[in-house]
Amino acid sequence: MVTRPPEHEIVDERARPVLDRLHAQDAAERAAGLPQEERIRALTPATGAFLYAALLALRPPLIFEAGSAVGYSTIWLALAARTYGGRVIGSEVRPERVAAANANLTEAGLQEVATVLRGDAADLVRQFDGIGFLFLDAEKDDYGRLFLAGIDRVVPGGLIVADNVISHDCREYQALVRSRPDVYTVTLAFERGLEWTIKRW
Repeated sequence: MVTRPPEHEIVDERARPVLDRLHAQDAAERAAGLPQEERIRALTPATGAFLYAALLALRPPLIFEAGSAVGYSTIWLALAARTYGGRVIGSEVRPERVAAANANLTEAGLQEVATVLRGDAADLVRQFDGIGFLFLDAEKDDYGRLFLAGIDRVVPGGLIVADNVISHDCREYQALVRSRPDVYTVTLAFERGLEWTIKRW
């Protein structure tokens, strides 16, 4: 049995069991050695709590998530957004995962704050303006394409965060963001690695 992560204690009683269930599912799938494409591939609880805290400080009105899977990360983003009146748009290409993510958001009481749309995140992100926080957690080979699709939709001073840049080979993406004069970027050696990129004013 997976012990409840201490990070889950900071969320409300409605969202907590949903996070517990999804974290346990992710841990079980990893322990069973399922192929990557068959796992829900959730954030670590510590990363979820870190993003939650960052959003409470930054208070971006619009958050866009590229790669929501079944909504574990989306719940963390939505919990923060709810406190200050923000909104979260998630994206996922697999229809069964879109349905699961939205069901999990409803179970957590966050359906008024966040929704997950079906489709390619690069197409979906272009439909929104004024993004203050862009979270990349899709296929790592797609990070550069997703960044280029979304950067013009991110407000000056907005934040683009990519997960798994240490646990996976994301050197191509990191080289891309470092080559651009319109952003400042730094790699945070936290959990599986976060690329923390700020769009310059």
